[in-house]
Amino acid sequence: MSLIRVISYNIHKGRSSLGRHESLNDLRLGLYGLRPDLVFLQEVQGRNEQRSISHAQHESLAAALRLNVAYGCNAIRDRTDHGNALLSRYEILDHENLDISDHRLEQRGLLHARVRIEDRNVHCFVVHLGLFAGSRSRQILALSERIAQSVPDGDPILIAGDFNDWGDRLAPLFVQQLGVIEVFANAPRSHGGELPRLRDSVRRLSNALRGVPNALAVQERGNQLGMDGAYCPLPPPRTFPAVFPWFRLDRIYQRGFAVRSARVLRGREWARLSDHAPLLAELELP
Repeated sequence: MSLIRVISYNIHKGRSSLGRHESLNDLRLGLYGLRPDLVFLQEVQGRNEQRSISHAQHESLAAALRLNVAYGCNAIRDRTDHGNALLSRYEILDHENLDISDHRLEQRGLLHARVRIEDRNVHCFVVHLGLFAGSRSRQILALSERIAQSVPDGDPILIAGDFNDWGDRLAPLFVQQLGVIEVFANAPRSHGGELPRLRDSVRRLSNALRGVPNALAVQERGNQLGMDGAYCPLPPPRTFPAVFPWFRLDRIYQRGFAVRSARVLRGREWARLSDHAPLLAELELP
């Protein structure tokens, strides 16, 4: 059984949350300290002819972390380009970057890499979906078709990235069409790193005054059943903006793994590195 540390992170092209400062050096140190096995990166600068420090960020990070790397270029400008990248402690058997752009105003890609973990082929998909709901639905359809065509039944799957799905409307599509589950839906709630909502804090105080200890804590940690008996997983965590996370944009979905823990990396140090907070999950591959 393998324990795998997985990170998903939109690194904002190696710029601070507001884009005023270079953050790649500190970001490199932060990731190194996490000892990751797989890193799903979005908004990675592949080419930058204006600032050498921002050139080939995927190679710089991979070298510092001593990981293999695959890069998928999505958005091409006059003197720069950027896209998604996968860093892997395991051998990357092959990879392909698919153009899933829905219109010419947004260049979006789907990086599919196949890695070898012990004797298993694990399919890794790095995604950064569009800003419009219709675009995201069509891009999920493209992802679903790719999995149907290229992933054998029973092979483990990891899908991670920036989904831009602040309304959490894509979750049913993932569960029903792809058969994958978001890691926070299975992880102990104590690892989620969520700040309590005001009404939850009021309810906790009310329960304490009435002598109902830890009632809310149990409710927060567990998934729930809807009135019709349907499974209602807890929503993914808030990750954007990193300085005051409010929107639930970043996700890690899995198939074939057991989720040991999942959490958002928050705090002042992480908040100044990018406009997104990174996700860290520990998964077991049976």
